[in-house]
Parts: sequence; structure tokens; C-alpha cells
Amino acid sequence: MDVLLHHYWRSSSSWRVRWALAIKGIAYRSHAVDLLKGEQADGAYVAEKSPMGFVPCLEIDGRALTESMAILELLEELHPQPALLPKVPWRRARVRQLAELINSGTQPLQNLAVLRHRSSEPAEQKAWARHWIARGLAAVERELGVVASEGIEGPYAAGEAITMADLYLVPQLYNARRFDVDLAPFPRIVAAETAALATDAAKASHPDAFKPA
Repeated sequence: MDVLLHHYWRSSSSWRVRWALAIKGIAYRSHAVDLLKGEQADGAYVAEKSPMGFVPCLEIDGRALTESMAILELLEELHPQPALLPKVPWRRARVRQLAELINSGTQPLQNLAVLRHRSSEPAEQKAWARHWIARGLAAVERELGVVASEGIEGPYAAGEAITMADLYLVPQLYNARRFDVDLAPFPRIVAAETAALATDAAKASHPDAFKPA
């Protein structure tokens, strides 16, 4: 199987996919797409890879797939182990819920395209991002309390194993620090992040490992 990942080093969506590939031990070729230079808007990339001009885009044997949730679901089906979704239906639904709080309710509101559309002033962009990230993390913190009340113990976001919930939550915290979000109100989230970042797959896929020289 030939796997090619189009990604940007600091993109939280890209990190999710790199992390999943690392967890599942899937070898891949890497193609960096520089968002700050606008390479994601290149005509060929949009026409052939990503219709929205986003990263990541994962190509498997020449077939391109975008949107991190779709990519992670595909990887889960093609390589079920190690699993990123629990077998128990309610627990699986909780993991998807936690992931979507970030994927749908938080990250899109602070991505580069939205920030640039919102304002050309860095201070205004930062304030906007900080507001929506804090709002999303507050929702996740509440839901981690619900998960705990259901008897699902850590150390990770949704139990004793890394799940898709961690793959969405931890990269968002990387962004939160970039925008100076106060993380003190989110102790459950920070504890889950600490545990997740200690794993080999998190370290191998971390943005710092792909930062341009």
C-alpha cells in the first residue's frame, strides 16, 4: 500500500492524521503544503487533491481523501488495530462526541482562512480565536466529567487507551497555547493531554518533529 500525506506541520488537522498513522504503524511519504505561502490554494492541488484547498489530504494507492474525520475512519477500517474507537457502542459514541466538539464546534472557527476573513489585524484575529477555543474547551471539560461519571477512567480523554478523542483534543491545546488561552479552568483536559503527549506516537507526529528548519 502506497500512502502519501499532504500536510502542514502546524495544522491540528494534519497532526491528527500523522498521529493515527503513527499509532497504527502505517508507513507513509510526506508532502509539506505551506499554508502561509498559500500552497493549499494552488490550482492543481485544489483540482486534484483537496476541493476546499485544505490539509490534510491522504492518498492511498493514488486515491485522494480529505477531511480528517473521514481519513481517521478509513484508517480505522483498513487497520483496525490498535483501535482508535472503543467497541462498546456508548463509549464509541462518547469518543466521537468529544472529537466532534473540536472538529465541528471549535477548530473551524479559528483556522487560518476564518481568521483572515475575520480581520487583517493580528490582535483581532488572536482575540477571536481565543474566544472560540476557550468556549470549545469548556464544553469538552464538561463532557470529560460526564465520561468520568459513567465510570470511564483515564488517563486519556476517554479511558485507558488513546482514542480519536485525544487525536482531536491534544492538537487543539497546541493551538490554544499559541493564542494564549488560559488552560487553568480545564484540569481534566490538561491531565489527558499530559498522558497522551508522553506516548511515542504523539512524539513522532508532533508539530515540532515536522517544523521546517
